[in-house]
Amino acid sequence: MTFRIAFAGTPAFALPALRALLSSRHPVVGVLTQPDRPAGRGQQLRPSPVKLLASATRPALPISQPSTLKTAEGRAELASWAPDLLVVVAYGLILPPAALELPRLGCLNIHGSLLPRWRGAAPIQRALLAGDAETGVSIMQLDAGLDTGPVFLERRHSIGMHDSAGDLHDALAELGASALMETIDGLAAGTMKARPQPAQGATYAAKIEKSEARLDWSASATELDRRVRAFHPYADTSLAGEHLRVLRARVAGEHAGDAAPGTLLGIAEDGLLVACGEGVLAVRELQRAGKRPVSARDFANAVRLAGLRFGT
Repeated sequence: MTFRIAFAGTPAFALPALRALLSSRHPVVGVLTQPDRPAGRGQQLRPSPVKLLASATRPALPISQPSTLKTAEGRAELASWAPDLLVVVAYGLILPPAALELPRLGCLNIHGSLLPRWRGAAPIQRALLAGDAETGVSIMQLDAGLDTGPVFLERRHSIGMHDSAGDLHDALAELGASALMETIDGLAAGTMKARPQPAQGATYAAKIEKSEARLDWSASATELDRRVRAFHPYADTSLAGEHLRVLRARVAGEHAGDAAPGTLLGIAEDGLLVACGEGVLAVRELQRAGKRPVSARDFANAVRLAGLRFGT
């Protein structure tokens, strides 16, 4: 059995799933993606990664970019495709009940966590910030709630001590694509059944705010290490009034003596040693505004560090 599949997605996280569908026996009958957005210094309209991939297929896929699916007009093209399934991967628009009911077999979603932990917009970053030892993907049936639908399949992925959000993003995108195809093939064979999410253990992954990426050196070295990895490459601080991004770091010790948080304690093979509210963080790679990323050693060779404190 084959299914007519419509696809809804926008960013790069959705690309492995769309590629997998395009290589499968199930025909992709159309793609929903968000409208082109202004980007770059010139603020020129830029298509989403999903639109670029869909446009490059031969023959090109039908593409719809409604600003909302809450109106009949916004849903018109999706309805005209008459899909059996709608696969949703980081689409970015709310699917109202009228849209959820259009596909004959409903809507499947790839979610980047082990539900019910980290429902919501930023599961990868929240897992890193919480110090979770593992994460994964869940293939779920969308319903009217926020990531509350029954789960068909989950696949687990260990979080390494140096993994950044980018590392997990790429790994989970690929893991999700393979889990999606396993789910669809199971549905086609009649062997795949969804199970309700557990009532216990639900957490909410709130959308990331820009202010969260600012490093507060009064926090512990462990927390700061998690923030650098979770917000990579946007974790930022200041030094002598200059804005800096901290790209790589690691916990380097448990004691900083009486040094005030943010104080530079010296430089070692691991990087710039910085006193934290608790412990020491080794800053290993930095980026000055408008410059290329550099190692801590190269940064130290270019800047007089004596007496300076991060966060000032």
